[in-house]
Amino acid sequence: MTGWSWEYEGYRPADERLRESLCTLGNGYFATRGALPECAADELHYPGTYVAGCYNRLTSEVAGRSVENEDMVNVPNWLPLRFRRPGGEWLHPDTTPVLDHDLRLILCSGLLERRTRYDLGEGRALLVHQQRLVHMADPHLAAMRTEFTAEGWSGTLEVESALDGGVSNAGVARYRDLDGRHLTHAHSGGDDPGTVWLRCRTRTSDIRVGTAARLTVDAPVEARHENPRAVQRVRLELTDGRVATVDKTIALHTSRDPAISDPLHAAVARVGRAPGWDDLLESHLTAWDQLWRRADLDVPGESGRILRLHLFHVLQTLSPHTADLDVGVPARGLHGEAYRGHVFWDELFVLPYLNLHFPEVSRALLHYRHRRLEQACSAARAAGRRGAMYPWQSGSDGREETQQLHLNPRSGRWLPDHSHLQHHVGSAIAYNVWQYCQAAGDAEFLHTKGAEMLLQIARFWADAADWDPGLGRHRIKGVVGPDEYHEAYPDATTPGLDDNAYTNVTAAWVLARALELLDVLPEPRRRELVERTGLDDGERERWEEVSRTLHVPFHDGVISQFEGYGDLAELDWDTYRNRYGDIRRLDRILEAEGDTVNRYQASKQADVLMLGYLFSPAELRDLFGRLGLRLDDATWQRTVDYYLHRTSHGSTLSGLVHGWVLARARRAEAWKYCQEALQGDIADIQGGTTAEGIHLGAMAGTLDLVQRGLPGLETRDDALWLDPVPLPELSSYDFSLRYQGHWGVRLHLESSLLEIAVPDSDASPIDVRLPDRAVCLAPGETARLFLGE
Repeated sequence: MTGWSWEYEGYRPADERLRESLCTLGNGYFATRGALPECAADELHYPGTYVAGCYNRLTSEVAGRSVENEDMVNVPNWLPLRFRRPGGEWLHPDTTPVLDHDLRLILCSGLLERRTRYDLGEGRALLVHQQRLVHMADPHLAAMRTEFTAEGWSGTLEVESALDGGVSNAGVARYRDLDGRHLTHAHSGGDDPGTVWLRCRTRTSDIRVGTAARLTVDAPVEARHENPRAVQRVRLELTDGRVATVDKTIALHTSRDPAISDPLHAAVARVGRAPGWDDLLESHLTAWDQLWRRADLDVPGESGRILRLHLFHVLQTLSPHTADLDVGVPARGLHGEAYRGHVFWDELFVLPYLNLHFPEVSRALLHYRHRRLEQACSAARAAGRRGAMYPWQSGSDGREETQQLHLNPRSGRWLPDHSHLQHHVGSAIAYNVWQYCQAAGDAEFLHTKGAEMLLQIARFWADAADWDPGLGRHRIKGVVGPDEYHEAYPDATTPGLDDNAYTNVTAAWVLARALELLDVLPEPRRRELVERTGLDDGERERWEEVSRTLHVPFHDGVISQFEGYGDLAELDWDTYRNRYGDIRRLDRILEAEGDTVNRYQASKQADVLMLGYLFSPAELRDLFGRLGLRLDDATWQRTVDYYLHRTSHGSTLSGLVHGWVLARARRAEAWKYCQEALQGDIADIQGGTTAEGIHLGAMAGTLDLVQRGLPGLETRDDALWLDPVPLPELSSYDFSLRYQGHWGVRLHLESSLLEIAVPDSDASPIDVRLPDRAVCLAPGETARLFLGE
């Protein structure tokens, strides 16, 4: 890897799917995996293309049950471009000797470049040089330039380009018992051989997809329509040492797009007026240059290079084009089919970064949640609750998409899935609403859609809390926390746990923020909200009471993950590490042995420690104080140590959260976990999962670690609060951010120096608060602040 590129040398079949995922190109509207265009989907290759928000629902027979799943759809494959000598086999790296193969993802320009030399025998070779882009300026366009050079021979090369509608969702091995045929009614056509089209639709959601392809080449083009494929063929006459070029430009539309009448007509018209490769490339480069300026991040060394790759993939999934769409944050980006493209709580790790660079994208992602508020309220009513109960997994319309069964690849058994009990997703949504409005200064959103979501989520938590006269506390029972390993008590006949500390503390925070918001809302708006929701003084009194009396369990001087956690058996960690090596997915190991992780003090990922990720030490102390509990530094340190030794890190988010928490606690081992978060996808530390799609939350979280975690940056009370953490391994870095109307505020940290530069504008001054002082910076001013040891 160089500063602005990610490079692979040599063809390694076993690494292809990982490379395809990490070399995905996208623009926030759609993305295509970095598969070689001459390779069809098989065990080694998977050329998937995904459109943000394009879902379809199918029913499958699994383990004697009918199971319904909604998936992000693998839409028609626009990549296919294969080649051969007349009468020969199509050249393919798995069947034809490869002399050289280099793949390069160029981050600064959003280009994927490959050079492959195929051995044709008897001293002859074919050099294939390709450049590919998914256009960042026009979100409906993509293009690929292929240059063929004959080496040691002259003659004919047959080239076939296609649009393939015969694809399915087959990118995740453990889903293959499920129906993945989401497309139907594929039909191809075209009046001009140089331009062909393919149309199809999803089987149940009835989303129409239109794709058109234009082939530009200095030779006659023949078109064939072989449903479900649109095919173009050309015969190139190659001369030894001379380059022959084929340009393929495609346009993609769906019936979900605004301002079109028909996706096929829109795609044909768009590809018809698209400029040639050179002009497309120029506008694409300009768009990427603007993105990099807005998201500027300068971190030295290898860490900085990995962070740049992470930022690249965040921007490809959630670009400014996303602001025009009704989509959420897909946990695996638009890079693969893991988690079926669903929206979880990962926005909790993504939006804090976007808030300070692309607030319009954050607002759009929160609109996705607001549009599904009615569905969340319906789900709460169906469960006998008031307010809004957001689903753990969401897709097209906001209903619960969490699977009923999941497959343990170790045992081959399909098991019940109870992760839908992770109701803490509602608190994550409320947290994101609050954080966005604080960073962007968006009072309009806070007073309207934000207030509606906050109020209904608070209402749910207040209604879910039951009074326990013996404890003299309110309790929330029957939930699952972020840990995910623990879904029930040992030998219990029903799922769910009582008083998950993370759930209860964040619920108390939501209730407190909702009360605070009601107090500051303009009176006419508060009256509207009260009238529309039927909120009365008695309900507000209950919120106040519950926010101060929710039960947070403790044992042995530490915060308990949930009531009874301290009574679980201790796991013999050394034995399991010696027996299995990698025990990140301890749940699967134990289940395959006929045991269950529910019996042990063992966590998949940060659970209690998530509190230290969301809240600064001072804010966390205040939260516990509001609950009538004392959380001093010694108790928190004991709690950190306790769970640090009982966590298997079976999620890419775990290293991120532990690194963040340890850095804030100024612990020497923080960098170890920061490194794990940085390496999560590039080293595929979860054992093959990155090939199914990158982990967007972990990637964005590493960016936010530098942006907010290490500088101790908070946006609250109309001020920027900073409390930098000295981390020897990352002692110098700088970044820019967008804060309440100020574009390009620059922060530079180096050793004991903090420099803040506010660009010239007509915006109001920025209040900056440090632990020992406060400064006010007007536009055009720069402050150099020396920090204490």
